Amino acid sequence: MNPHMTGDDRPTLPPVRLPSDAELARDALAAPLLARAVELTRWARAGGPAGAGIPVGAGGELLAEQLKQAAAHLGLSGDEEAPALAADAWNFAVDTGLLAVEEFEDSEDSEDSEDSEESAKPGGPGAGAEAPDGVGSDDPVGVAAPEPELGGLTGAQGAPAPAPEEILGLWRSGLETVLADAATPSFEELLDGIEGAVGEDGEIDPNAIDLDALDWNPEEESEALDSALGNLYLLTATDPAVAAGSMVPLPVLAASMTVPEGMDEPTDDVLEEVSSTMMRLDEQFRMLEPTGLVVHQPVDEALTREDEGEEPYDAAESGADPDEEDVSRYGMVRLTPLGLYGVRERMREAGLDVPAVGDLAHAGADALLAALPVYTEENAHSEIQGWFAARNAAGPTGGDATPAAARELLAAARGGDEAAPVRRLACQQALSLAGPEAEPALREVLEDRQLGGLARVWLAERGARDVPQPDEEMVFWLTIDTIAAQVATAGEPDELRDLVRDLVDQHTGFFDKAWRVEHPATGDVLETMGRVHPDKRIAKDARKAAFKARSR
Repeated sequence: MNPHMTGDDRPTLPPVRLPSDAELARDALAAPLLARAVELTRWARAGGPAGAGIPVGAGGELLAEQLKQAAAHLGLSGDEEAPALAADAWNFAVDTGLLAVEEFEDSEDSEDSEDSEESAKPGGPGAGAEAPDGVGSDDPVGVAAPEPELGGLTGAQGAPAPAPEEILGLWRSGLETVLADAATPSFEELLDGIEGAVGEDGEIDPNAIDLDALDWNPEEESEALDSALGNLYLLTATDPAVAAGSMVPLPVLAASMTVPEGMDEPTDDVLEEVSSTMMRLDEQFRMLEPTGLVVHQPVDEALTREDEGEEPYDAAESGADPDEEDVSRYGMVRLTPLGLYGVRERMREAGLDVPAVGDLAHAGADALLAALPVYTEENAHSEIQGWFAARNAAGPTGGDATPAAARELLAAARGGDEAAPVRRLACQQALSLAGPEAEPALREVLEDRQLGGLARVWLAERGARDVPQPDEEMVFWLTIDTIAAQVATAGEPDELRDLVRDLVDQHTGFFDKAWRVEHPATGDVLETMGRVHPDKRIAKDARKAAFKARSR
């Protein structure tokens, strides 16, 4: 499903269901990277001489000895990845502002660099810090200590607990840093481009870096990662299985980013690009998983190694259509609820319309009916129930607002414009969740030519008494209206072909009567019926009827 366009030409994506801010904040605090960053910030609160903080190097990174201590504090000493995990958590704390870094006033760096001069100005991050005796090139250039404003999160006595919105803002700021890192090539990938820029003294000349050899465009790499996350978001919004927690195979995600639309048989070059994209995504999702953004099952490393005496694994060919039993070996991923929130916030900042279930609780019926067609069935039910609940909550004490809400829906469903059949289909969907209190409103429109058929169906389904039979004109009008709505929302699936065949079989002379129906979509519907009916003779009759309808 593609996002549709709003009146101001901003793409609108299908709505998603999100937990409350309090639940999301708990998820953020439980994410490994933020959880470790918070723990190290608490560790730093008691660190250094007289609790003055943790000595750090240029840029706020931990020195070697402190890095070992940080890893031990996190309980990672037995893990071979311990130094990297501790460094990532510390850097995350610095990047999010959990830790504030103060440089020493008389450090060599502060004398030699303009940035350090700025930091030593009154009120700057280095103001008031004094360097210990014996500072040299191998010594710390400053200290890191917890940011006082975030004391409630990092264990400061008497500090108020942070609001969920504050925690989520903190998590999002750190996420942006990790996303930027994920879109940057590894050191090994940079070697080919940097090799010629290393001088005899071992220093790197930035002007001599071969950007072509790097084969890396920062903007394109960032856009590619955004595209992957956007496709995951769209899958979560439109596929109930993914929304319920099913994983998306990396080959499927890579193909959605690289295979041109309409290409039935990908070329070898395209398959190779799918394979390359898949492996790059695997690396990036490994980096992003500790943030809590995604759940990721990495590509089986055995598939990427060349077995002794065998040809190396070809990810392109296998990844295009992997066997079901092996699909997980090619890598799997899904957005977490926290990840869905994070991607949605980034999209909203980029100017996209990204609705969430519950946004329409206080909207008018016209807005509700216009939005429902892009909802999954489960999300539509939640939105409709919330809409009715909001009206009952706002109604008179002890009263039931359902009849008034039903009248509002029916009024919004009227119309002869192109979108009206879809609105009436959405109205029928919304009223299916209304209680028996809505019956008076439905009876009021029994003789309405646009709504009478819909009302009769609603009453009949609930076993209501004294429901008048519709006349033939109303039956045919409702038939045209229903097919027009189904084609507009679902295209021409096999179910439509079966419906058309049954309609023609049940009504003798169907097309002789159908072309006379006073409905704006009559010609288009009859032409569609001619396109999908399997009998060539009947299909021809449908096209003739469509011509008559348009010639009136």
